[in-house]
Amino acid sequence: MDHAAKIQGLATLLVRKRLLEASTAVGLIEQARTGKQNFISLLIEQNITTSKALQQLLSDEYGIVAVDLDTVDVNQIDEEYRNESLIRKHHALPLYVEKGMLIVAVDDPINITALEDFQFSFGKRTEPVLVEHDKLAKAIEKVLDGGFDDIDLGDVSDDELAGMEVQDTEHHEDDVVDGADDAPIVVYINKLLMDAIRKGASDLHFEPYEKNYRVRFRIDGILHEVASPPITLSSRLAARLKVMANLDIAERRVPQDGRIKMRISRTKSIDFRVSTLPTLWGEKVVMRILDSSSAQLGIDMLGYEPEQKELYLSALNQPQGMILVTGPTGSGKTVSLYTGLNILNTAERNIATAEDPVEINLGGINQVQINNRAGLDFASALRAFLRQDPDVVMVGEIRDLETAEIAIKAAQTGHLVLSTLHTNSSAETLTRLLNMGVPAYNIASSVSLIIAQRLARRLCKKCKAADDVPVEGLLAEGFSQQQIDQGISVYKAVGCDDCTGGYKGRVGIYEVMPMTDAVAKLIMENGNSLQIAQQTQKEGVANLRQSALTKVAQGVTSLAEAARVTSF
Repeated sequence: MDHAAKIQGLATLLVRKRLLEASTAVGLIEQARTGKQNFISLLIEQNITTSKALQQLLSDEYGIVAVDLDTVDVNQIDEEYRNESLIRKHHALPLYVEKGMLIVAVDDPINITALEDFQFSFGKRTEPVLVEHDKLAKAIEKVLDGGFDDIDLGDVSDDELAGMEVQDTEHHEDDVVDGADDAPIVVYINKLLMDAIRKGASDLHFEPYEKNYRVRFRIDGILHEVASPPITLSSRLAARLKVMANLDIAERRVPQDGRIKMRISRTKSIDFRVSTLPTLWGEKVVMRILDSSSAQLGIDMLGYEPEQKELYLSALNQPQGMILVTGPTGSGKTVSLYTGLNILNTAERNIATAEDPVEINLGGINQVQINNRAGLDFASALRAFLRQDPDVVMVGEIRDLETAEIAIKAAQTGHLVLSTLHTNSSAETLTRLLNMGVPAYNIASSVSLIIAQRLARRLCKKCKAADDVPVEGLLAEGFSQQQIDQGISVYKAVGCDDCTGGYKGRVGIYEVMPMTDAVAKLIMENGNSLQIAQQTQKEGVANLRQSALTKVAQGVTSLAEAARVTSF
């Protein structure tokens, strides 16, 4: 029996047990067949069932022993069996050998290929045990990342924190950076960095003022004050951070930019982008955590609605044209572009990117760091790309007419071009290009898709509560009477120990606008952004507000959060 047939059998079981609607099962099977997620992951993520309930059902049905991974010390797994490629490929974990059999934890009873691969690799017969999907994912990360996710800062000694390795990414190995090595400061900053990573922060702000000093983390897009060290430590904190980033600690009068690569476990390292700024009371330092895993999420994890995802994938599969992603700073544009590039990243394609800065390294893609001081700007990089026989080109941002003209010429001559602009909506992106001086006929003939996006905070699944909103309130927020008649469940943030203010993580809100004949005609007739937006509404394109309300109706986010990110 092939894998597709086994998935079909599993779906049939769930339909028979009334845990899954037949119509929903068809969609999930198709997603599992064509996407990068497995069927079990889809069931859990879409809240069709829980990990525990699914484990018990499958154990009873397939006769596989159910094991609670909390009772297994995965730190004791033999190094011989920590084969990262196999573990990640099959989402399965070899636990131990018992009576000559290698016991393998799986969350999917039809995952026979995993058992065969482990048996072939390690030369031992394999025996599966069934575990919960969520616990298996955490155990795999713990094993492969040296247990980093479970580190409690209170259990880490000062000596260990002081010895955390900062890897030199810009100097030769025999270059030694010293200074600002005050042990208490080293320990304090390393604790803050570890805490920021554990809490899922995207940025750290170190801010000096006249009478106080504060440290803030940006978590799920919102800044939170986390520490207030003595103001007397201001210069020492800035000096230590600058040493870590290979910056000039003697230069305090001009802004500086650098990077830190910090190894925090046997297999895991984290990159930070560092920016310093001279202020009235000292140097402010902002650190951006560059999470390479965000570039590997896969399109199904970003929050696109099915029809929006199909439009994006269709545009990516075109041999030429321009895909533009627009939104303010911090709206997730880079992740959307990297996701697209990962889909396109095959041995048959030559892909080049010009970025300012290059945030995440992507294997197999030629990434160029913009250097304006040396004369390497977006336009000159793009001109160079076109002499390098490219198939796909990504330009970090279209800032001026020269860059726009070269990008459009590339899109018209057999290249797929991806780029970003800073506008509020898809329609405004077109008028922005017109205002730059790009001829209307060039825009109409080259742009194939525009994605406007925002990031909204996800409601915590553990503590969210039903929100009793009257019909008048739902109508005022933008829901239609038809939607209300069909029934809408709205949830609000509560807050618990597992989240931040009732929210945990973020999800994308998208407006995906294809270049249709009607829109192209409006551009040629010098239509304004309002007219273009009205036309796209007639064509069924959901704007950002409507997309946000869809996420509210799905219980993913709250009305308050939808209003916050779409209130422009």
